[in-house]
Amino acid sequence: MNMKITSLALVTVLTALSPLAHAQKPVETIIDGVAGFQDTPMEPDGKWHVHDPARPQPPIVTPGTFSQNATPPSDAIVLFDGKDLSQWRDKGKGGPAQWRVEDGVAVSAKGDIVTTNKFGDIQLHLEFREPTPPRDSGQGRGNSGIFFMGLYEVQVLDCYNNKTYADGATGGLYGQHPALANACRPPGEWETYDIIFTAPRFGEGGKLESPAYATVILNGVVVQNHQAFRGATNWRSLGSYSPHDAELPLGLQYHNNSVSFRNIWVRKVPMVNEP
Repeated sequence: MNMKITSLALVTVLTALSPLAHAQKPVETIIDGVAGFQDTPMEPDGKWHVHDPARPQPPIVTPGTFSQNATPPSDAIVLFDGKDLSQWRDKGKGGPAQWRVEDGVAVSAKGDIVTTNKFGDIQLHLEFREPTPPRDSGQGRGNSGIFFMGLYEVQVLDCYNNKTYADGATGGLYGQHPALANACRPPGEWETYDIIFTAPRFGEGGKLESPAYATVILNGVVVQNHQAFRGATNWRSLGSYSPHDAELPLGLQYHNNSVSFRNIWVRKVPMVNEP
């Protein structure tokens, strides 16, 4: 071998030897108009891949009428009342939240935000509105998410006349459990989430004693019924648990879509068998 190698040749050799040079991009599969993945791990039930486009879509349910923008309960911790985002900070930089506040509405922009306070078991009320006219399709339409403890996501998406992989649709525990129903309203209309979240419990040595749970009500329709998270939310991979603090900030995701939010409040609701 000629050991006299030019700089350009050396870069070429090192790039070829690098594992990143052989890393494959995710292979998207489209089935019946649904874009997803089938090169991902199988879910524990052995039926579907994570983000499998073949997984059945949640049945469509037209939501009824209900109260929106209502006054929070007397013991609620108000996280956004339409005035400012002082209860939130920028997740990446740690400074003030960079979302816009317009006409009493917070509009997602410039990165994820997290609460200044930390929470464990909570009841969350939140109202959101998808952009109109709708743009893009699948995961590209009105994407956001609610991250309990910054780890466990309930999906926000415009799924009105918009199909996506079932475990990534509105009301789903992202990448794990599809919603029991698609109760989305048209984009431009306000939608309501009422969610009861139970934090995971870890024992001695960080051993998981009880998983995180979520009961999710979307527009007055139960779409998750005390459903267990399989672990922290991941894209294209299975969720897993790592021990963490009993209370952590609540997060809202910016996913390159201008989703609007209002009337956000929580109540601390510890388990009955705990003091």
